[in-house]
Amino acid sequence: AAELRPVKPGVPAKPACLSAKEGCPGWEAYSFNDAVKAYNLQLEAFRPMAEAYVKALNAYVKASADYAQCEVKTLQ
Repeated sequence: AAELRPVKPGVPAKPACLSAKEGCPGWEAYSFNDAVKAYNLQLEAFRPMAEAYVKALNAYVKASADYAQCEVKTLQ
């Protein structure tokens, strides 16, 4: 099941100039902004995959509990 687990996208690295008093040069600010936008799109794609994975895990847990209950009944 681990191979089915979706991988959450990595957060883009903040440029050091972001914390500097003088800020970032335009190109670097635009680059970071583009990276954040791309990250947000990746997160949008990740969410339904993560929800489907959780749904599959919950179904597995339920099936396991149902099986265990069946086994218990055979012992009674």
